[in-house]
Amino acid sequence: MTKTSYIDFEKVDDYGPQSAAATFAVEPADLERDEIVAGGEVTIDLVASEGHLEREYLVEGTVRYTADLTCSRCLDPVPFANTSDFTVRFRPRPNETANLAEEMEISAEELDVEFYTDMRVDLRTLAIEQIQLSVPMKPLCDAACMGLCSNCGANLNAAGCKCSETVMDDRWGGLRDIREQLLKKKDS
Repeated sequence: MTKTSYIDFEKVDDYGPQSAAATFAVEPADLERDEIVAGGEVTIDLVASEGHLEREYLVEGTVRYTADLTCSRCLDPVPFANTSDFTVRFRPRPNETANLAEEMEISAEELDVEFYTDMRVDLRTLAIEQIQLSVPMKPLCDAACMGLCSNCGANLNAAGCKCSETVMDDRWGGLRDIREQLLKKKDS
């Protein structure tokens, strides 16, 4: 297995399937995801081979990544470690001027297709794409996380809220009046 920073499809054409591996430091800014507060290392291992179509290449591999995410309810840091397998088919970029006038529908079988113009694909870019797919949209520290108090902002997991009043949204005021009227009718 070669330690390199790219996949070279010309080598796949000339010598058959090619293996590659790399390790990169990835910062939260590289991933453009607000949920990630501290980055870590990403390791990618893959094999690139010829696909079934002309000039198509099949890349199969594994990405390992660790980071700290922000819980979407209580905003505490959450350790995140993920190992994900991936398969991506690379095809030459279609002639863009021919496709500008027509819309193209993507079938379920084409969801793993990426287009290339250069015969080299950057491993770091490929690894970052796979990480972005693996990071949860709403990470939680625990499924039972109670979040923050909407009134004072206290973390409800750490300590009880000191707020004595229940905060009522004024938009529900009409329903509160109806409830009171129903309770009066029931008591009469």
